[in-house]
Amino acid sequence: MDLSNLRPAEGSKQSNNFRVGRGHGSGNGKTAGKGHKGQKARSGAPRPGFEGGQMPLYRRIPKRGFTNRNTKEIVGINVSALEKFDNGAEVTVETLMASGVVSNPKDGVKILGNGELTKKLTVKANAFSEAAKAKIEAVGGTCEVI
Repeated sequence: MDLSNLRPAEGSKQSNNFRVGRGHGSGNGKTAGKGHKGQKARSGAPRPGFEGGQMPLYRRIPKRGFTNRNTKEIVGINVSALEKFDNGAEVTVETLMASGVVSNPKDGVKILGNGELTKKLTVKANAFSEAAKAKIEAVGGTCEVI
């Protein structure tokens, strides 16, 4: 080991502010990576997406539809998925996540009426379809909107 072999630890030196235009010895002097002449070599170069006055691509492509900013992403779960819970259990969004029925409830959970239910459950969810509510209450369970 001598002074000529010393190097910083791997990955310890990193810089995202590379100094361009600092002479030939830097490997990035003279034109500073901008090539020779032309619009992109000068200050005030055009913004990204500028096509020299031609109608740019993002304006040529047709725009369709509307995106509502206030929309909610509700996850739907069928009554048949509640069959895995024990008789008399209380089913909430947290218990649905714990049992793996739902992985990411986003803005809420709605219980839908597809399938059959044979167990009496207390179900607490953000919304219920009419069919789901009827099936849960038909077997003696209760529906609670949270």
